[in-house]
Amino acid sequence: MSVTTEKLPGATAIRPFHADVPEEALTDLRRRIAATRWPEAETVPDHSQGVPLAVMQELARHWATDYDWRACEARLNALPQFTTEIDGLEIHFVHVRSRHEDALPIVVNHGWPGSVIEQLKIVDRLTDPTAHGGSAADAFHVVVPSMPGYGFSGKPTGTGWGPERMARAWADLMGRLGYTRYVAQGGDWGAFVVDQMGLQAPEGLLAVHTNMPATVPADVNDAALAGSPPPAGLSAEEQRAYEQLIRTFGQVEYARYMAARPQTLYGIADSPVGLAAWLLDHNDADGQPAVAVVAALDRHTSTTGELTRDEVLDNITLYWLTNTGVSASRLYWEYRGGFFDAKGVTIPVAVTVFPGEQYEAPRSWTERAYPNLIHYNRVDRGGHFAAWEQPQLFAQELRAAFRSLR
Repeated sequence: MSVTTEKLPGATAIRPFHADVPEEALTDLRRRIAATRWPEAETVPDHSQGVPLAVMQELARHWATDYDWRACEARLNALPQFTTEIDGLEIHFVHVRSRHEDALPIVVNHGWPGSVIEQLKIVDRLTDPTAHGGSAADAFHVVVPSMPGYGFSGKPTGTGWGPERMARAWADLMGRLGYTRYVAQGGDWGAFVVDQMGLQAPEGLLAVHTNMPATVPADVNDAALAGSPPPAGLSAEEQRAYEQLIRTFGQVEYARYMAARPQTLYGIADSPVGLAAWLLDHNDADGQPAVAVVAALDRHTSTTGELTRDEVLDNITLYWLTNTGVSASRLYWEYRGGFFDAKGVTIPVAVTVFPGEQYEAPRSWTERAYPNLIHYNRVDRGGHFAAWEQPQLFAQELRAAFRSLR
């Protein structure tokens, strides 16, 4: 396995990247938080009208007075970061090679409202497995790109940057890094990207892993979208998944709005608190998938890798400092395909089902959707933001998922 370490010429050049936010940007952020014009409190005793006033005011107080962006910046800069132009757009990515030369290259895809910050806790666990309960044979070389319009990547100035184009871009990126054999992983929008990579089957792609699998049969998907009774003959596991789909499709107003009118979200570019509330609220009927994020607001430290308040603020602050609230939202406008319906991927696929996902994919549906299924496991904890919430468990799943390909 070889890797290109020198800069490439011209448009394919790979340039080192170092995050260094001007201090005046952080001063302005704190000033804007302090100047927030607050609405009155909600008229209900729960989250059914949105993120409660008291939750947002306490988060804003901490954000403006105690939170330290520089600590997050240092964690980012402790990892090798780069940019390169792909298909006319500047792409930012983290690229960490394992000290184990036979490591398997992997490109890991984040989603919305995430960023590469979601994956920071899994990088060392994947590149140095012997320090985290694994063996040298489990090692990965890790590439984590920022999606177009997200984080430090460029913002598209025209249309067309949906999951299909990203899939082609990541294949280009892995080839540009010199990887001739690699795997891909994704959740949330990243799951759409790896499904597209599976459909495109670029040379060198061995398999994909998804923690938000697209497995729903066409008749079940149509019924769920319509809110109709389920097709006859579903097993108990399939019936439960159908009920979860009904719940999910009934609580995605935020997604529908971004799909219809992303440019109207000027408020999240102008108000840090407005941006934070937007990124926190998924209208979760029973607390999924953002339950872990909301719970983290009360968790100030963690020795086990669970999500904390400052880690949530790291991600929100990155959106603010890069002014990507609106540009990230346009991905919903770009995509016109189905969400959880089977896409027809035939290359090897690995699936991990987390209990806090938007629906728990039954094995029966998964085997039909991915006929070349090489790994299927249901774990007992973790949710939609799996790498962020349960990094050790997530890393263990990736080791198991691709072990047969080594």
